[in-house]
Amino acid sequence: MKKRFGISILIFFIMMQLAGCMQSGEINEIERVGMLIEHSINDQTWGNKGYRGLLEIEEELDVEVFFQEGVNTQQLVNRAVEEFANQGVQLIIGHSSNYGELFHTIQGAYPDIHFLYVNGAYSDENLTSLNFNSLAMGYFAGMIAAEMTETNHVGIIAAYEWQPEVEGFYEGVKYQNEDVEVAIQYVYNWDESDLAMEYYHHMVEGGVDVIYPAGDSYSVPVVEAAKEDQIYSIGFVNDQQVIGGQSVLTSTIQHIDKLYVHAVEQLMEGNLDGGIYNFGFAEEVITMGPYSEKVPHYLQEKIKKNIETYIETGLLPYQQNENKP
Repeated sequence: MKKRFGISILIFFIMMQLAGCMQSGEINEIERVGMLIEHSINDQTWGNKGYRGLLEIEEELDVEVFFQEGVNTQQLVNRAVEEFANQGVQLIIGHSSNYGELFHTIQGAYPDIHFLYVNGAYSDENLTSLNFNSLAMGYFAGMIAAEMTETNHVGIIAAYEWQPEVEGFYEGVKYQNEDVEVAIQYVYNWDESDLAMEYYHHMVEGGVDVIYPAGDSYSVPVVEAAKEDQIYSIGFVNDQQVIGGQSVLTSTIQHIDKLYVHAVEQLMEGNLDGGIYNFGFAEEVITMGPYSEKVPHYLQEKIKKNIETYIETGLLPYQQNENKP
C-alpha cells in the first residue's frame, strides 16, 4: 500500500509539472504581434519610430506583424483590437501613453491577448507599461544647455507637465549653473506645432539661446527655426542633427525600437508580466546623440562620465551630492 501510494503521489506531481509547462508554453507563445499608432507611420518622428520597431520585432523574433494607424479614440481602439483578435494576434502594442487608459478599459474582455504600451501608470495581469527613465536624459540635456548658453536664458517647450524630462532639464541646468534662467512652456499636445512655435518665438525674444523642444511633431520646426535664428537646440527622441546641423548641440534619443524588441523577448521567455517597468541608459534604450562641434571636448567628457556613474549608481550628480555624509 505504501509503495502504491508513493507512486500515485509521484505520478500526480509529474502531471502537475507537465500541466504547468503546457500552460507556460501557451502564455509565452507569441507568433503574431499587432501595433496601434495614433497618427501616421510617415511622420518622421514618433509614429515612424514605432513602426520601425515593429519591423525589427518581425525580423529579429520571426513573428508575423500587423499595424493600424490613425487609431486615437476608444471606439477605434475597440474596433482595431477586435480585428487583431480575429487575426490571431497574441500581443498588441499601443505606441503612445494614451493607450494605457484605452487598453485598460477593454483588456478584461481579451484574456488571451497581452497589451503593451509606453509611458503610463495603467497595468493589469495582461497589461504592461514600458516607461522611459526620462528624468535622466532631461537632466543631462539641462547640463549642456546651461554650459552652452551665452545669455543665461534657456528654454524647454514640453507637451505635458508630467513629463519627467522637464524636471530633469530644470535640475540639470541649475546644477551646472544656478544663475541660468529656465523658461518652461506646455502645449498640452504632442503635436501642437502652432502653439509650440508661438512659445518658441516668445522665448527667443526674451533672450533664450538654447531651446529643448520636448515633444513629437513640433520638435522638428523648432529645431529648424533655431538653426535659422542661429541659436542652439537639443534634439528630442531622434537624432535631430540631420535637421538642424551643428546648431543641434546633441539629442536625447529614445530607442523605442530596441525597447519593444527587448520587451517582446522578455514576454516570450516568461520574464515580463503585467505591470509597470522602467528602462533607460543602463539598458541602452536611452542615449545621447552625436555632439555638435560647438560642444567643448571637456563638456562631452563630463557628460559621458556622469552618465557612466549614473548607470553604476542610479544617482544623478545632484543626488550624489545629497547622499554625501
